[in-house]
Amino acid sequence: MIRSFKDKETQEIWEGHFSKKYPPDIQKKAQMKLGMINNVIDVLELRVPPGNRLHKLSGDREGQYSISINSQWRICFGFEGNYAFNVEITDYH
Repeated sequence: MIRSFKDKETQEIWEGHFSKKYPPDIQKKAQMKLGMINNVIDVLELRVPPGNRLHKLSGDREGQYSISINSQWRICFGFEGNYAFNVEITDYH
């Protein structure tokens, strides 16, 4: 379950609103992926489908996980217990 969002724009996407911050073509898929994050109990459940490309991050994002929206955009988040927190849509490359 998603406990918190890192920014208002990601929360807007989750709530089904359009955000000017993100490209229109990723918003529907991002909302679907946020739903997947919200529905898992264990972060490892996000390994399916393989297109999520779930992986742990390192460096200044150590302690976070990432799943892919497309080749450019990701959803990054922390996960503790059954909760995702500081969830954000980002282009961190």
